This record gives sequence, structure tokens and C-alpha cells, in this order.
Amino acid sequence: MILSRLNLSLSKYKLVGTLTAVTLLAACSTQESTVESTSNDSAIQLVEKVDATPGKASIAYSKYKLANGLTLILAPDNSDPLVHVDVTYHVGSAREEIGKSGFAHFFEHMMFQGSKHVADQQHFKIITEAGGSLNGTTNRDRTNYFETVPSNQLEKMLWLESDRMGFLLEAVSQHKFEIQRDTVKNERAQNYDNRPYGLMWEKMGEAMYPEGHPYSWQTIGYVEDLDKVDVNDLKAFFLRWYGPNNAVLTIGGDFETEQVLEWVEKYFGPIPRGPEVEAQPKQPAILNEDRYVTLEDRMIQQPMLIMGWPTTYQGEARNADLDVLAKVLGSGRNSILYQKLVKTEKALDAGAFHQCTELACNFYVYVMADSSKRADLTPLYDEVYDIIENLQLADINPDSLQQIVGSAESSSIFALQSVRGKVTQLASNETFYQQPDRLQIELERLRKVTPESIFKVYQEFIDNKHKVTLSVVPRGKLELAAKTATFETPPRTLPEHQKIEESELDYRFVNDTFDRSVMPQVQSAVTGTMPELYSFHLNNDIEVLGSETSETPTVVMQIKMPAGNRYAPVGKEGLASLTASMVSEGDKTLTSEELTAELDKLGSSASLSAGQYNTTLTISSLSKNFTATMELVENALFNPLLKEEDFERVKRQMLEGIVYEHQTPSWLASQATRQVLYGDTIYGRSASGTMASVKSLSLDDVKAFYDKYYTPKGTQILVVGDLSEKQVRKELDSLQEWQGETPPMLRQRRLPEMGEQTLFLVDKPGTPQTAVRLVRRGLPFDATGESYLTQLANFNLGGNFNSRINQNLREDKGYTYGASSYISANREIGAVVATAQVRADSTAPAIKELIKEMDSAAKEGFTDKEIEFMRLAVGQQDALKYETPGQKAYLLSSILTYSLDHDYLAVRNNIVADVSKETLNEMASKWFDPADYQIIVVGDAKQLMPQLKTLNFPIQTLEIAP
Repeated sequence: MILSRLNLSLSKYKLVGTLTAVTLLAACSTQESTVESTSNDSAIQLVEKVDATPGKASIAYSKYKLANGLTLILAPDNSDPLVHVDVTYHVGSAREEIGKSGFAHFFEHMMFQGSKHVADQQHFKIITEAGGSLNGTTNRDRTNYFETVPSNQLEKMLWLESDRMGFLLEAVSQHKFEIQRDTVKNERAQNYDNRPYGLMWEKMGEAMYPEGHPYSWQTIGYVEDLDKVDVNDLKAFFLRWYGPNNAVLTIGGDFETEQVLEWVEKYFGPIPRGPEVEAQPKQPAILNEDRYVTLEDRMIQQPMLIMGWPTTYQGEARNADLDVLAKVLGSGRNSILYQKLVKTEKALDAGAFHQCTELACNFYVYVMADSSKRADLTPLYDEVYDIIENLQLADINPDSLQQIVGSAESSSIFALQSVRGKVTQLASNETFYQQPDRLQIELERLRKVTPESIFKVYQEFIDNKHKVTLSVVPRGKLELAAKTATFETPPRTLPEHQKIEESELDYRFVNDTFDRSVMPQVQSAVTGTMPELYSFHLNNDIEVLGSETSETPTVVMQIKMPAGNRYAPVGKEGLASLTASMVSEGDKTLTSEELTAELDKLGSSASLSAGQYNTTLTISSLSKNFTATMELVENALFNPLLKEEDFERVKRQMLEGIVYEHQTPSWLASQATRQVLYGDTIYGRSASGTMASVKSLSLDDVKAFYDKYYTPKGTQILVVGDLSEKQVRKELDSLQEWQGETPPMLRQRRLPEMGEQTLFLVDKPGTPQTAVRLVRRGLPFDATGESYLTQLANFNLGGNFNSRINQNLREDKGYTYGASSYISANREIGAVVATAQVRADSTAPAIKELIKEMDSAAKEGFTDKEIEFMRLAVGQQDALKYETPGQKAYLLSSILTYSLDHDYLAVRNNIVADVSKETLNEMASKWFDPADYQIIVVGDAKQLMPQLKTLNFPIQTLEIAP
């Protein structure tokens, strides 16, 4: 995972540029602690014990040290029968040698390829079979591996993690190395080379840092570096960095502390410590000049401008001021950049953020132009530069600090909702600060921020300081760049690769006193508890479904109105989304900016988004502030301003959102699926509409849609949180005054006949990867019938990491970063889809392999072992389903949407336990026959056509409506 990378997404109806995954406050612990120490000679030493602080967001934890240097953090939480295990190694791409970039991330992949006592591909399988989930991530400064499982699986997880810490190299082979090298190359192609703006941060890093700086390359690395190394380089990396003394093991959830200490000593204690690890020196970038860089991107039509200034390093005292400066300057509707550039329609999107990592931090400002109006970045650069250079102390509104603090304090409480969230923060803070508890420290720093301290860091790091400016422009349109490029990445100066011989490796061996080849057995069964539900109707027919939970003092509520995209008239596609956008633009008493400010002070949030059948208002708040939040939100919902000037701006943003969608291969493949399966019917429409349909929309259309479909008739409300049913009834009493007409009943439309099996080709010139799909019509949603049985049958075909499709295309052939199949369904229609993004040169072979796997499943069915794997994996997931309010809300939403019995999950569990192999094989025969599927390919038609012709399918070029 790259720490910070451009992530452009369509949020409801707008194009929103989100350029950082870095949050202002990310820690979850307590300011005050009770510390107990021990000085005895036991194998595990207690370092400190921290109790939760009453009245503050905090985590109770204990920290221990093993004799081999491993740090252990335990955070008991028996509110749900699950545990989360995280092993964080203090090694990321910043520890790599010059010429061996990408190795830390590459090694992350290798850690899932089996160890001495765990067979190849069994790590994923064992955890999936246990009903759990797992993954690993790498950034510049650390790599972590984590899993969430039912609590009875904890010993097995410790066995797994300790085996790859102590015994990985005994299972590593050159063959595994080659396969994972192909996988990493495919990941880079999919997430960087074949994604709009995907190479932006690579260019920024090369310009910001001198060659050889640990941050001058991205975590994904350079392909040419990976091509030079072999399996002995990998072994040397492991031996250098993957010792227990460079790791933090963090466990949270439902466990007995003494038992866990015994297990940790048993499984991790015998592993020898590795070489000592010195802290790296802090290395903020130093710029002696302004650097202007231009990146031509063949994927985009909307130019992007990024400006970056070096600042401090992670943990430095002034970071709170810099974080708040970024929010004041460019975060949200009330920010300076939004008001001066986006609100005035000079830019499509604009913002700022402060990105901090262990060795260096940078302050970034970004602005996106639209594809036609003001596409030239030069005037935008001048305006952004003018805003930044002329910032005054008076521009920093003290009231905005109250909003920021309110949001941060609320976020600290919401962060305690999941065991994973607690464990992740404990592990990260211990790794970088040797201080798991930092939440109150960070909050206190934030509370001390003043307009004067913000302006001081602005003067220290931004005002008249050298910067890097990157212009990302469409290929062949260099004239759109903000400035003529003054910097190009020079040829890399690389040392000659020194081949590592096996004899040079300094192996460390584990001396166990038990038989590690025996996998621990589960001691007792764990079952999830379905949350207690209550339901009632308001006197205007609104249906309410709720669940009370008091683990955190928070509330999540959704108001689901019958105003989805399905209700938009033909030719008016996009109207539901545009209406939701306009309702979000403020009411007759508060502008959208004022509403946002008031919600932020309360630590609340509200969003409105249009789906297929509903427009949903989602509200999150602290339970103590729910009444005040509801008053604000109700006023906004029932008294929208719907101004013409807002309409024109929002409509233009929506049109630019359509432009962005068409730049993305995955969206093109999804729209091609709709067009191929459902033709020129209402089901073949894109939810965001086409350029023609959106251009045709008027403000009167929006007002009419609002009047007709924002109605209590057919509206459903779900509530999850720290409110009783009695309190919820009281809070919703005012909604009973809401009146409206019953919306017209939707009638299912007749679908056209499917033609002969055809390969539909969507041309995307110059793409290094191809999006491949095999698609057929399926059944509408049902919770326990044939559609669900097909999902169970699909589990082993393409529904998990160890599925046939993924193991073939990713692990065996190295064609893709990931391949899967899935069942998609709503009230009226369904689809079965097998999909992968593959190397362009392997497009035809990948299609052949997909067809082969589907044909085998349809004709031969599944084995007894596969059926048992599915039963265990699906049947044990309940313990993880109801942990957070968000998960409970999803459950309630499904019940409301499809009018399900409250115990439908219990019925599903019985089906999983009792369904026969013959029944699932019958589903496979009926639904997975590849002859029933159409083939969709999105890629470079000129490059692909010769190999596609070898497949002997009729080929038809498919145009996606602009």
C-alpha cells in the first residue's frame, strides 16, 4: 500500500479529489495511565499497564517484552466473540537499498506463500476456513500483517504468524519468487500505470527528494529493480529486517490474558532475535530552487496541479499547526480554496493536506481543472499561488478551530468502535513512538493550536519557500501545463548488482520444545449473537427498524427515501443524483457552509446519496448531540434552497464526473456489462447518466423530482446506537409531520433476447492492462433461495482468495493482481460476472483460463473438500458480522430493503450447514456454463485484436455512451 496516493472517486454526484489517506488524528489511547512494572526473570516482562480513563476516549492495554526483543501489546475487549491480531515490522520501502526498490512490498507478498509448517497458499485458506479475514500492507516505514477471526481461533493465528516469522525461508523457492514478482508487476500496472493520475506521486517523489533519499522512490518500486534480483536477495532482506526485535505483536478482542501470554511465549519465544535495528535519521526534503514538473497521462482529460513544500517529520511538535493550516486552506466547503476556486467555478476541485511520515513530511495543495472550461493550468496556478502568497492572519477564522476540534474529538470516539481500529492504532504508535497511547496527546496539541501558531508555521514552511509544482496533463497537450518543466527525473545512478550466494546468508534457526508441525485445534465453538431489533411505524407510514448498542456513545441513522435512480424518467438519467446534490447545497436558513460548520462543532456528519432505488440520508453523531444534529439535518432536508446559481455549478461538476468515469477501465467494463446484458432498457443505464441526459436536466426537473419522491410514503429509517427505542421514538416524533404522496409503483421491464455468444471490445488505446469480464444474466436478489445457493456455489469458483479462478490466473499463471467471480442482484435483475484485469499480452490466454475454470465447475462440480471449506468459511463468519454500528446498520438496511425476516441469517446458516454437494453442483451446472456468457474486453484494440481473433468468437466493437 502506498501511504498517500491520489484517489479520485465519484462521491454521490460530484467529482471529489481525495489526495491523502493521512488523517489529522489517528491514535486511540488515553492520556492518563496506571503503570505497573516487573523486574523478575520471567520470559515475558510486563513493561506497563494502562487503564482506560473514565470520560475520555481511551484503550486499556498492557505492554510486554519477550527476551528475544519482541514487543507484545494486549488490549482485551470481550464485547464481541472475535480477536484481531496485528504483526507490524518496522521496515518499509525506506529501508531498501538503492537499486532494490519495491522489495519491502514484494516481500509482503512472499509472506503469504507458506512457511515450513504451513503449505503453499494455506495461510489464506486456514484463515478463510476459520471464518476470518486477513491482509497485509506496506508503506514507506512499516509492513504489517493482520487477521480478524472468531476468538476461538486465536491460538491458531499465533501459530501461523510465528511460523512465518521463524520458518519462512525454509519454504521459499525461486518458483514462488517468480510468481509473486509477476503479481507485483501486475499490481503496479493495475494501480499505477493503468489508473488515471496513477504516476503522479512517483513524479512528485523524484522531484521532492534527491536521488538515494529513502522517499525518492515509491513503495511499489521500479519494475527494472525487481527484474534484477533473485530469491537470495529476498532471503537476505528477511534475515536483516524480520527478526522479533524489529516487530510489534498486538492482539485485541475476547481472550484471557494469562492464556495468551502462555501461547505467545510458546510460539514466539524460541525465535532468535535478528540484527539490531537503528533508528533512521529524520530527513525532511531540502529544496534550493522551485521545481516545475510535467507528467503526460494518457488516461486523463482533466488536468491536475499539485504543489508541494517540505515541512517537518512525523511526531514533530509543529505538525498539529500544519495539519490545521491544511484544513483551513483546503479541506471542505468552508476552506479558502473551496470558496475562492470551486464555489466560483474556477476549478473543479481544490484542497490541501499535510502528509507526514516517519522521516519527512510535506504540505500539498492541489487543484483540478475541468476538461474544457479553464483546462489550462496556467491561470489556475496563478490564482492558487496568489491565494497562498497573500494569506493573512485575518484569513484564519478562529471559529474554524472549534469545528476542527469538535470533529477530531468525535472521531476519537468513533475510532473505538472496532477491535481492529484499536489494535491498528496501538501497533502503529508503538512502532513509531514506543507509546501506544497517543490520542489524548494529539488532541491536546490540537486544542493548543491558535490562529497565530498556524500563521507562524505558514511563514516558516510555505510563504516564499521553494516548492515542487507538478502539472498532470493529457498526453500530447503540454501547452496546458502551469509552467514549462524545469526538472526531469535524471537517469538513475545505480550500483552494480551484487549477486548474493546462498553461502553468504546468515541463517537463524529455531529450537522448539514442541512439535510445531501440529496445527493447534479449536477448543470450543464460537457463535455470533444476532443483535436485538425493534421496529415500529410512524403515523405517516414511515417504517423504523433499530438496534440499541452502548459500546460507544454514538448513533448511526439512515433515512431511505424512494427516490433512487430507477425513478428517473427515460432521458433524464442522473436526475436522482443531481437532486441529492442540490438538496445538499443548503437550506433557507443555513448555507451548506454554515450547516457543515455547525455539524463539525457537534462532531456530527450527514450525507445524501442516490442509489438504484433509494436516496439515503446518512447521519452519524455522538448520542449526546443527536437531538441537535437532527434539528439541523431535518431543516436542510425539508427546506432546501435549490438556487439556480448552485444548480449550474453542481450540474457542471456532475458532467465532469461523467468525463472522469470514462477515463477509468473498471467503470468502462461495468457500463459495458450493463449495456451487453440489458441493452437499451432502464437497467442498462448508468446511474450518473450520460452527457446528453445530464445536459438536458433543468432546475425545474430537480424541484419536481424532489416534490414527488422525497416523501414519507415508502420511506424507511434504520437506527443503530446508544439510544433506546423510547428515545428513538421521541427523536423521530417531528418526522410525523412530514407529508407527501405515494410514489408510483415500479414495473419490471421486459428484457431483450440475448444474441449469440460474442466478444465485445471497448477500445482504450495505450493501456498496459486489459479489463476482462465474462457476464450473463442472473436472478433477482433472494436471501435464501436459488440466488443465495448460487452464491454458495460460487465461493470456490471465484468467491475467495483460494478460489479456482484466482489461484489459476494470479498464483499459477501470473496474469493478474487478482481475479474473481461474483453474483450481483437487486429487486428486479441479477448478473453473474467473472472478472480480472490482466496484462495486455496475456488477454487471450486469460480468457481461455476463465472459460476453462467455469467449464470445469459446470461439468464436474466441486469436490468434497471444497464443499467442506465453504461450509466452514461461510458458517463461522457470524462472529464477525455485528461488531460495529456500521455493520449492524448494513444488516438492518438489508432487512428493510428486501423485507426480510429478522432471523434470515439463522436460516442462511442452516442452509450452509445442510446444503448438499449435489445441490451446489446443480447450481454450478445451471449458472456457470461458459457458453451462456458474453465476453467483455476493455483495452487497446489495435494491440489486442491479433490475439483476440485466435479465440474464434465473433468480435463486436462496443461504444460506451459519452
